[in-house]
Amino acid sequence: MSAGRFSLAGRKALVTGANSGIGRTIALALADSGADIVLHHFNDRDGAVAVCAAIEGMGRAAAIVEADFTTKGEAEALARAIVERHGPIDILIANAAIERRGSWKEIDVAHIEAHLAANFTSLLLLAQALVPEMSARGWGRVVAIGSVLARRPRAETVVYAALKSAQLTAVRALAREVAGTGVTMNVVSPGAIETERNAHLYADASFRRAVEAKIPVGRAGRPGDCVGPVLLLCSDAGGYITGADIPVDGGWSIGDAPTTAETKREDIL
Repeated sequence: MSAGRFSLAGRKALVTGANSGIGRTIALALADSGADIVLHHFNDRDGAVAVCAAIEGMGRAAAIVEADFTTKGEAEALARAIVERHGPIDILIANAAIERRGSWKEIDVAHIEAHLAANFTSLLLLAQALVPEMSARGWGRVVAIGSVLARRPRAETVVYAALKSAQLTAVRALAREVAGTGVTMNVVSPGAIETERNAHLYADASFRRAVEAKIPVGRAGRPGDCVGPVLLLCSDAGGYITGADIPVDGGWSIGDAPTTAETKREDIL
């Protein structure tokens, strides 16, 4: 367990989308740093149970909750149920999201509404339910998981990318409002992260080469790459950071990796 200003002993965290990928890795890291965890999932109880067992194996308390954030009323109901059954939440990790790709010319209202509900509205509703109590206690942390696509949007993910940008705006607006109460609110924005959900894509060597050729550090990210910034922002050590957006993308948000021709030209210059 981490010690000193990085310790989360005595804290309780809600991690949405904690059954797999980045959410699971963050939940396990928070528990390893001393926090008790409430694990949210949707339609993957087996995944959530496995994470819960791993956390309990560390000697931390863990509980499982389920909600479909695309269904009206479920985010608010989830927040109420968590407080009633599990007590105050000190840390909110807003990780759950959907990303459905397709031609922007074929986007319909249902596509927009589903992304809006899962990727933006749920964050605001959870913040409304949990942040005022954090403020009243004088300590709280909110970390929303953003995306490199907020900086480098693509037409096939236009709604997802636009709402990740909106999420950042919302976090910054609320962060300014509650900063004086001991609550910080920030965004961590992953780039190309290899998870079990997209493992079939990375199994294609040509796909992997194409992705990694664009990333300045030369490799795709892993869920564990997101852990350090999140732990910092959730701890007392990160208490003077609020309204920030920390990219975890191997430098992709500052531009594609230089090509061989560009590298040679830079050498000449």
